[in-house]
Amino acid sequence: MKMAKLFLSALALLLAGSLLAQQKIQNWRPYDQEGVNVFEPKKDLDTPFEGLKVRLGGSFTQQYQMLEHSNAAAYDSITVNGKPANGNQLYPLAPGFNLATANLYVDAQLADGIRVALENYMSSRHHQEFWVKGGYIQIDKLPMFGNPQWFSENFRVKIGHFQVNYGDMQFRRSDNGNAMYNPFVGNYIMDAFATEIGGEVYYFSPSGLMVMAGATSGYIAGNIEESDNRNPSVYAKLAYDKQINPDLRVRLSGSTYMNTGAGRNTLYAGDRAGSRFYLAAEPQYYKPRGAAAYIGADPNGLFTSGRLNPGFTSEVKSFMVNPFIKFKGLELFGTFETSSGLSYTDPKDEGAATPETRTVTQIGIEGLYRFLPNEQLYIGARYNQVSGELNARVRDANGASDLSANRLEIAAGWYPIKNLLLKVSYVNQEYKEFPVTNILHQAQFNGAMVEAVVGF
Repeated sequence: MKMAKLFLSALALLLAGSLLAQQKIQNWRPYDQEGVNVFEPKKDLDTPFEGLKVRLGGSFTQQYQMLEHSNAAAYDSITVNGKPANGNQLYPLAPGFNLATANLYVDAQLADGIRVALENYMSSRHHQEFWVKGGYIQIDKLPMFGNPQWFSENFRVKIGHFQVNYGDMQFRRSDNGNAMYNPFVGNYIMDAFATEIGGEVYYFSPSGLMVMAGATSGYIAGNIEESDNRNPSVYAKLAYDKQINPDLRVRLSGSTYMNTGAGRNTLYAGDRAGSRFYLAAEPQYYKPRGAAAYIGADPNGLFTSGRLNPGFTSEVKSFMVNPFIKFKGLELFGTFETSSGLSYTDPKDEGAATPETRTVTQIGIEGLYRFLPNEQLYIGARYNQVSGELNARVRDANGASDLSANRLEIAAGWYPIKNLLLKVSYVNQEYKEFPVTNILHQAQFNGAMVEAVVGF
């Protein structure tokens, strides 16, 4: 049934593509190379409205993985199918193809300045079935009120179930089948990405300044349960983005996200599609949530390989700064993020009413050089480090221990045409300060990845 749905979806996309691929959508980010280094789409006052338009788009990605890993964790005695085993034994990796992932996009221009987007995953590591990522309406003009100039030129409203606009790192990450915007194969170790239900209001200044404020339910899905711990998430962004001259573009943004009480916030666990490094630094056997017995590891059940989630599900306060400079073909992008929070299931100190708040910090720096006509070829490197109280249950005499992980990824990519990207990368990730009883004690993985991306 799943394969039939995927086949029918792909067939419908192919049949409709030739008819709808050239439909003009306003205030929209293309899914091909033209969408690279696009953050919030700028206000579009040039594309004319010619009636209802519908555009079907898609993204497809395939990797070939050649990774190896190791650790020095102590033997953890477990039983699997009645036989003794080591719970800290790493999965036996070998070179091979990962699951092909795919996205389906439906964008509709309903009226002048008003569009609606439906984003779908046709295949993903964590969910192989077809499922909806989200959908929203974006309003850049008010035709029902005669298109007042002050709104058309300066304001935007976004309402629905969408990817929250926290940080600029999210605009350069791989989103399941859509890896066109990411010059590397992996996303960041601590991956700030969430889809929530709510609204955002934008102000765009002709000077290049943008201000955004948003509020959402704080949940990845709907929730109507009466609860004392169901507060909304509020967040904001201030950004300056200016093309100084034909050769130089400068952008600097600061973002903040806050939820003071949620049942299960997913700011650092919102990507249900899964990471690119399949079963890297993962155990050979694991016990699924709610299960009584260990089973063999699989990429679907252990879908966050290479990531670290601080588990701030109940309270979270995060702040991120992102500088971006592009001078001709040279491109620099940076990330500094600090986040604090807790989960109500965290261990409590003796006599404490609530768990202690934990803090983590993330830094990232990317350097790329794009060359050849239309910047068809690039080379680059990214360094990413996460450190702090990442796991409430890894403790010392003073509470949660400081842990860290760092990753270096070196990549090269080629756009033969604007709809196709071929990447090759070398990645090395190391885990520090994890205790000897933890599977990540002196763990590391490294090797090469090859990735092919189609976007239209």
